[in-house]
Amino acid sequence: MFRPPVKPLLFILSGPSGVGKDAVLNRMKASDYPLKYVTTLTTRPRRSNEKDNIDYHFVSADKLQEMIKNTELLEWAEVYGNRYGVPKEPVRQALHQGQDVMLKVDIQGVANIKKIVPQAVTIFLIPSSMGELEVRLKRRHTESAFDLSRRLKIAETEMKELSCFDYAIVNREGEIDRAVADIKAIITAEKCRVNPREITL
Repeated sequence: MFRPPVKPLLFILSGPSGVGKDAVLNRMKASDYPLKYVTTLTTRPRRSNEKDNIDYHFVSADKLQEMIKNTELLEWAEVYGNRYGVPKEPVRQALHQGQDVMLKVDIQGVANIKKIVPQAVTIFLIPSSMGELEVRLKRRHTESAFDLSRRLKIAETEMKELSCFDYAIVNREGEIDRAVADIKAIITAEKCRVNPREITL
């Protein structure tokens, strides 16, 4: 008996601030792995090293509020005083076209998406230690001492949500290719499931 074609899947990558989510996804994109990456919207100011529509899609607070009102977002949340949201239509279009989708979402956003798409595959990216996470955050030079302390406290709380995820990957310092390989292995494993997930949106 032959298995029917595997339907497209929705993958969500999350983890505490500073763990390296952007770096891991950028390395995956550079490898031309066949995934549709849907860019998150944000109202926060663009950092000097960021590009619009690549790192985030930077929009005004009014624009994001309008999208919330019109239910155009798969989920949205306020994080560190700024709003973030995942546009619904690009996700739906990609799945309809048979493409697997990868989202980068903060931890509270994952819970919101799972309410709408319970079969989404969730991946939690974690640091090898909280000490390493602190070093990474300091190296960014994007937060004040107060903001840095707040992010570390929130990260400790977020780490307690690990059991809510399907998979966990340790993003060790200097071993980004290993984290990428682990994500690709998860995707392969999901494609080989006897009872595959079915994403409806």
